[in-house]
Amino acid sequence: MDLKKYNEMTKADIVAKISEKLGMEKGDVQATVESFMDEVKNSLESGDNVYLRGFGSFIIKTRAEKTGRNISKNTTIKIPSHNIPAFKPAKVFVEGVKTNVAVK
Repeated sequence: MDLKKYNEMTKADIVAKISEKLGMEKGDVQATVESFMDEVKNSLESGDNVYLRGFGSFIIKTRAEKTGRNISKNTTIKIPSHNIPAFKPAKVFVEGVKTNVAVK
């Protein structure tokens, strides 16, 4: 029984596809892709959201303080509020996935 629901694409696969499509060296494409990812990460770490029209937004979400449980000691713990990175796809992106990907 296969547990994998969808095909996977790695960074290396993305680099290979872009390299093939644009006729560029894989090393140059890999450096570009890694620079893009570094810039998105650095922007979020600096507190800035990243908006890519037609693709989506990399945003910072704030999680509120909450009470959790340590089940091994049966005690409550306070989980402080914290920020997490999130991706919100653009409407055109969501619609493309809805119409082009079969439900499994």
